[in-house]
Amino acid sequence: MNITLRINGKEQSIECQPGEMLTEVLRRAGHLEVKKGCDTGNCGACTVLLDDKPVLSCSYLAVRAEGREITTIQGLADEAKQFAAFLTAEGADQCGFCAPGFALTVLSMKKEFFHTPSEAEIRHYLAGNLCRCSGYEGQIRAIKKYLEADHA
Repeated sequence: MNITLRINGKEQSIECQPGEMLTEVLRRAGHLEVKKGCDTGNCGACTVLLDDKPVLSCSYLAVRAEGREITTIQGLADEAKQFAAFLTAEGADQCGFCAPGFALTVLSMKKEFFHTPSEAEIRHYLAGNLCRCSGYEGQIRAIKKYLEADHA
């Protein structure tokens, strides 16, 4: 069956098999920036924004996304570059595999909170994003500084 998805502001008609997950459909449509990690919804590498909210695309049925707005890291490239500068400044840019899903989650958090979130709120929001290269301390510092700079 064909489904219509709006990906990074552009409408696409894509072939979809019954029971197929959004990760597979997006990657087949050329969106290789959507990473495949665990395929169990545990690592966050496959995170995309669905109507501006983070979704684990490896555990989200593609047909459920029909007619909705999907944003990959390419759709927020400028914002992601700004955030990446904070990661780099804190020495928190590691291998980069988790970076697209991680950055999308942070960018969503920025839109959702009308205040600078506490460290506990940040950690709670990021609970589904795993980084196998770090201990998260540099990333938490970078997120705090990034969000504080926005609210300054």
